[in-house]
Amino acid sequence: MMIDDLTPAERRVWDAFPRGASVDFRTSGDEDVTRGGGWGPERTVRASVLRALLLTGAQEDGEIAALRLTGARITGVLHLMYAAVGTPVRLSHCHFDATPLLYGAQFRQLNLRASVLPGLDAGALHVEGVLRMSDCRVRGPVGLSGLKITRALFLERAEFRARDAAEPVLQLNHAEIGDGLLAQGIRAHGRVRLDGASIAGVADLTDAELRALSGTALDATGLTVGADLRARGLRTEGGIDLRGARIPGRLDLMGARLSHPGGTALRVSSSVISELWLYLGDRVEGDLVMRRAHIDLLNMTPEKLPEKVLLNNLTYTTLAPHEPAERRLPMLAGGDRYEPYAYEQLTAAYRRIGDDDAARLVQLAKQRRRRATLPWYGRLWGHVQDVTVGYGFRLLRAAVWLLSLLAVGSVAYGLDHPRPLKADEAPGFNPVFYTLDLLLPVIDFGQERAFAPGGWHQWLSYALVVTGWILATATVAGVTRAVSRQ
Repeated sequence: MMIDDLTPAERRVWDAFPRGASVDFRTSGDEDVTRGGGWGPERTVRASVLRALLLTGAQEDGEIAALRLTGARITGVLHLMYAAVGTPVRLSHCHFDATPLLYGAQFRQLNLRASVLPGLDAGALHVEGVLRMSDCRVRGPVGLSGLKITRALFLERAEFRARDAAEPVLQLNHAEIGDGLLAQGIRAHGRVRLDGASIAGVADLTDAELRALSGTALDATGLTVGADLRARGLRTEGGIDLRGARIPGRLDLMGARLSHPGGTALRVSSSVISELWLYLGDRVEGDLVMRRAHIDLLNMTPEKLPEKVLLNNLTYTTLAPHEPAERRLPMLAGGDRYEPYAYEQLTAAYRRIGDDDAARLVQLAKQRRRRATLPWYGRLWGHVQDVTVGYGFRLLRAAVWLLSLLAVGSVAYGLDHPRPLKADEAPGFNPVFYTLDLLLPVIDFGQERAFAPGGWHQWLSYALVVTGWILATATVAGVTRAVSRQ
């Protein structure tokens, strides 16, 4: 275009560019940029002028050219697809009438801070420095798929809204970020995609608000983070999908409010995470799926967990904070089926800190859960073992049963002695040892062979003999199970 076509506002920008000087059209520091569509020609710049500056603008000797524009209304489409822009670009507090087309472009540095845009088409964008979109307001999809940036991406307090429920509002899938993703306080009204992204530093979503119009609010399958994924105070409406993620630091969800009723609120299946912190704040609304994940420290409180927690093949080293087994067991019962590995993991976590009583309680719960999967005769025998010796974890019960039955038999036979088989050869009757003879299959005190009960004595003897055999068999089975575990 010809220089003669420039308006006074554009002339200011054109003259400032070679020296890298700033042009600020704002009338106050707190003006509402969302109303920028009504700004007049005194602060309006055509996108074609900016394109001409960035591609063919002059430079002054001894100066560093740069486009530094604040508070302007930019009309038309800023078309820089596949362009190589060698100067820093700052278009802050600007109002864009049309969606900029930056697909495949290369920038040294790009700053759109606090600007208002109808969308952004910047897939495969390459930025050598930082990309800053802090405090931006975008009313359409932001396409940054395949973004490559050597430094950090700043999205603090930015707001993204989708026009179409089926269209992601922010796409960072397969992005490569050489430093951190700083998105504290971001507001996304639509699906955010981070699947396949690689972030060398920290990904920070502290106090973010992600509201999906339907389904998944944050799709981060295969995400790789170099340090922590911080999401304290995160609020979601929709699921978070972190399947296959690699987080060598902490996945911090302290105080987060995760809500996806009827669906999966958080999925970390097949992920490798050093620490997962999930406590404080409201209970998770929706399913928690942790299948096949590997987590060193699992730091979560029972009151934070939803009713349905899927833990099959989850491997973890430490479970914190230390809670009684009774408070941890409900999370193992929330799956669709019996998963013995989940019980073994919880048992190992308690044994690792020396809480053997809790470990035994978990193993007892495991046997009870397993019992429900057995045929009727297996369930029947399981109930017997549970009542008598607690599957070998409550062996003291056997002694209680024995003493109780011994007391019943001793009193009954002490009040009414059974008759001797041979009166001249029978020893003196002892109700205690006679009852022991009936109860203990492998001990013989000579009382049972010398006396023949009749009537109700006989039925009581049958009951004591059968009960003794059941008690002995259950005890042996329980001891064998305990020894095999050792």
